[in-house]
Amino acid sequence: MEKKRILITGAAGFLGSHLCDKFIAEGYLVTGMDNLITGSMENIDHLMKLKEFQFYHCDVSRFVHVPGNLDYILHFASPASPIDYLKMPIQTLKVGSLGTHNLLGLAKSKKARILIASTSEVYGDPLVHPQKEEYWGNVNPIGPRGVYDEAKRFQEAITMAYHTFHGLETRIVRIFNTYGPRMRLDDGRALPAFIGQALRGEDITVFGDGSQTRSFCYVEDQVEGIYRLLLSDYVYPVNIGNPDEITIKQFAEEIVRLTGTDSKIIYKPLPKDDPMQRKPDIGKAKELLGWEPRFSRAQGLKPTLEFFKSKLKETVTSTQ
Repeated sequence: MEKKRILITGAAGFLGSHLCDKFIAEGYLVTGMDNLITGSMENIDHLMKLKEFQFYHCDVSRFVHVPGNLDYILHFASPASPIDYLKMPIQTLKVGSLGTHNLLGLAKSKKARILIASTSEVYGDPLVHPQKEEYWGNVNPIGPRGVYDEAKRFQEAITMAYHTFHGLETRIVRIFNTYGPRMRLDDGRALPAFIGQALRGEDITVFGDGSQTRSFCYVEDQVEGIYRLLLSDYVYPVNIGNPDEITIKQFAEEIVRLTGTDSKIIYKPLPKDDPMQRKPDIGKAKELLGWEPRFSRAQGLKPTLEFFKSKLKETVTSTQ
């Protein structure tokens, strides 16, 4: 039986590279695509020798051509952390708009099913808690985070337009905070920032008073949810995340205990439009996909911490 073929954009990124692993393990032929502005070839080096994997260095905002048949497309190309999309606002808007348009066109020409990676950021600083898929959000379109939030909201809108107008098979995942090995230490998000600061013996920087909440999902759980959604029959957005909510202050204290360091927690002003609450309602994922997280935060943080320790060790060695 001929293997199905899937295109994964953002393949050299944190989540994209884990998705490549998953689909190869499930018996697919995987074509990865990335322009490497935030991704790293290091994340997919282990795949380059496999006959089931091929890689294109390509910016999907410009043009996308993939020869041969395609059964599925996963669109995960986008800067995803504040440090990246604040530094690259135009690229972020272009990959969410022009890039998504290009890939929807490719899916249409190949008669492929496409899943696009949306985000909990479409909810903005939510006035509803926990966040259900039916909630429309509270977003500042011209604030600093608007370049990411609105790129993703447009991405959802054009994806649904292709579904309703062209009959294209589409899926939309709303991803909540995800973590695990292959995250960048300089990613700027709380989890790698806290672990990196603690391992270097630095003070841990909490923005605001630390009362804002986040819900962290281990990457293996996230990938399984995305996999199930792609193969489901559901066309509307689905939250995939871990509803185990924790305040940022509590999380910083947890990282200090976990790393066994003497790091102190220091406080700095909260960035503009930073969400005060973030917790997914995963009722749809449970009902439609039979999915819920299997990894507790303690279970997920163990391999994540080991990964960051090894990366810091490599950095130290390379500078000596």
